[in-house]
Amino acid sequence: IQQNDLPQIDPSRRVLGVIRPTAESIGQLTNTGHIGVLGTVGTVSSQSYDMEVEKLYPGYRVTSEACPMWVPLVENLEADGDGADYFVDKYVGRLLEGNETLDTIVLACTHYPLLYGKIRRRVPEGIRVVCQGEIVAESLKDYLGRHPEMERRCRRGGTCEYLTTENPEKFTGLGRVFLNEDVIATHVDID
Repeated sequence: IQQNDLPQIDPSRRVLGVIRPTAESIGQLTNTGHIGVLGTVGTVSSQSYDMEVEKLYPGYRVTSEACPMWVPLVENLEADGDGADYFVDKYVGRLLEGNETLDTIVLACTHYPLLYGKIRRRVPEGIRVVCQGEIVAESLKDYLGRHPEMERRCRRGGTCEYLTTENPEKFTGLGRVFLNEDVIATHVDID
């Protein structure tokens, strides 16, 4: 890779991550300091949550379980099917096995809230199941409150345009599932 091929850093741009605000909140939600993470293979193997929790709450424990079948189930509109029950039972069971002190579980993927009802039924009472969307939205709201100069730069009443490098029909269908509204996606090629 040549230096010219790397994206240019723009100091006026800010990116709100998902992991940091989630770790900050989770540390305040757990009573035992033992947190479970249900995530994609990439998320779990990166150990991002483990590292961030360790930075913020030394001594807390993170136990993670990769759930490789959950995204395909959601994207193929099978979240309500029997196959989803099987894979929710399988991965949640693995996470809980031998982890009696675990009291908080993070759903570490945007797709997983669509399986929330099935996950909640499989998780015993007394264990909190946390979706990241609300945490990240609150973090953004807090950030904008602390940085009025950034808040003033935000446009109001804008529109959304959905661009995808993949199949726009598939994206449109999934957009309807995730957003509960019709979306129209346009295919783009990125060179």
